[in-house]
Amino acid sequence: MTLFRETADVSVRPAVPGDETAVVDVQLAAWRHTGLLGPAVLDLVDPAAMTAQWARAITTPPAAGYRVLVACRGADVVGVASVAPVPAPEDRPFDAPGGVILALEVAPDSQQRGHGSRLLAAVVDLLRQDGADQVHTWVLDGDEARARFLGGAGLGPDGGTRDLATGAMPDGSEATVTERRWSASI
Repeated sequence: MTLFRETADVSVRPAVPGDETAVVDVQLAAWRHTGLLGPAVLDLVDPAAMTAQWARAITTPPAAGYRVLVACRGADVVGVASVAPVPAPEDRPFDAPGGVILALEVAPDSQQRGHGSRLLAAVVDLLRQDGADQVHTWVLDGDEARARFLGGAGLGPDGGTRDLATGAMPDGSEATVTERRWSASI
């Protein structure tokens, strides 16, 4: 007996208006799951502002080549990726452009099921279609799961680092996190 399903069990598709709430839920759950930002930092996050920002990114991308994709289990959004183009450097204008993965998150209860790999493959496919020959992203220090995932996909640290302010803490101090850039040729 053959069963027919109206939707695929798992898929990746462009985000559409209405996905923004699920995208924020996925992103916040993934951030909480890593434990790297800590509850004091996550308490500073404004979910309504994040939802509005994702809605704008989905409906009116900030630049050509900027895309938001979602991973789905049936009709449910369980992951998100966003990517933006990176032009060739001014000192090497004949180099092919690249791309930066701005977000790549999968809900904790949907991790280890291929959603992240499908999102990453879709992002790389889109970048290649746009003529990119490289991709990079940023990894928080201590995010060993993300490092293993990206390393298994062929990305590696390239020496770039940045410190990001995450907001004022209740005691008035400024919290920061360090990220390392990971990249690969595609």
